[in-house]
Amino acid sequence: MNGRRALTACARGFAVSWLALVSITLSVLTILSISFIPLGLGVFTTPPLIKAVRAHANWRRLLAATWSGVTIRAPYRPLPADRRAGVTGQVELCTFLLKDPATWRDLLWLQVDMTAGYVTSLLAFVFVPYGIEGFVLAAGVWKPIVEAGGTYWYAFLPIDSLGTALLAVPLGIGFMALGATASPLVLRGHFLLARAFLDPTPQMALEQRVQRLTETRHDAVDTSAAELRRIERDLHDGAQARLVAMGMSLGTVEALIEKDPAKAKELLAAARTNSAEALAELRDLVRGIHPPVLAERGLGDAVRALALRMAVPVEVDVELAGRADEPVESAAYFAVSEVLTNAAKHAGASRMWLDVHHAEGMLRITVTDDGHGGARITPDGGLSGVERRLGTFDGVLAVSSPSGGPTMVTMEIPCALSAPDAAR
Repeated sequence: MNGRRALTACARGFAVSWLALVSITLSVLTILSISFIPLGLGVFTTPPLIKAVRAHANWRRLLAATWSGVTIRAPYRPLPADRRAGVTGQVELCTFLLKDPATWRDLLWLQVDMTAGYVTSLLAFVFVPYGIEGFVLAAGVWKPIVEAGGTYWYAFLPIDSLGTALLAVPLGIGFMALGATASPLVLRGHFLLARAFLDPTPQMALEQRVQRLTETRHDAVDTSAAELRRIERDLHDGAQARLVAMGMSLGTVEALIEKDPAKAKELLAAARTNSAEALAELRDLVRGIHPPVLAERGLGDAVRALALRMAVPVEVDVELAGRADEPVESAAYFAVSEVLTNAAKHAGASRMWLDVHHAEGMLRITVTDDGHGGARITPDGGLSGVERRLGTFDGVLAVSSPSGGPTMVTMEIPCALSAPDAAR
């Protein structure tokens, strides 16, 4: 097992060492481009080069997480909304990127990566190959080397005869044993060194947090306003209209009850029907605001009831040891409702799977369908609304939907669960 880890770390260290060439190239080109900004040329070349540097840094972040379990956060400021829409000019974009502190930290990291980073990646690679060299020398390769150039030094061992060449074998075993322990550690050290420069500083992290809270606050306000408008519209067009019609019918009944009792009975029957329909619409409206089953029995039973009402069969697997706060449960419920409805309407699915569980302080919800795939988070789409709803609680949404399917939508909301018997 240690041998496999050593070989894996050795191969990964060798692969990472070649990325130093990319760091050198990007560093030289970016610095030259920035120096050409006063001439006007750099305004056009700097933004794409900075984006290339960020892609290179993000690739290192991915390798750090997958190869050594080192998490390196991305500290970049999001582009302005008008730039995302393709409006902002080249000068404004260049200025925005250069004002981002993360840009200069990336450039500093490039200098470190082409020097200390290159050395650490080579150290992760060198132990095992150097140990193998001891076996190669003992196999007879020592003789032509010595005949051509005299004594050959293998580490601290001078090799000039068969006897000394054979001593290279235990020394090589020692290097390989050292590599089994040191190579993974040195590779991790390489990524920790990168994290020291690529990870956001506390001030940058605080700035990101403030910006995130500002965005989610605006989203929450917009969502609440839209929900209020929907409720007002439903009341005006539905229950209110029926109640007004029922009042008018009752007024007519008062006028006809003595002159035309038969007609009055018909109007009373119609008023009774209107009252029943208005009551049903009010119940549906209340259910849309906060479903009674969610308030009474929690998220697990609420999503089970929701799945039963879907036109497409849904397999539900819920493992919750308690209940989350009411706002979290409500956000999760309506997020699941939106995702299931979208899948039933647009995915062409014949079956869906819903998994809800809580672990390590995180409520995780996965909705999978066997439809044709191709789902994307678009600015005005339903999934974008789900993402904004979850963002209010620092939640995230991820979509995996290759063409041809299947589609998997994963939602995570950080929260704690209360005891099952806790009072609500």
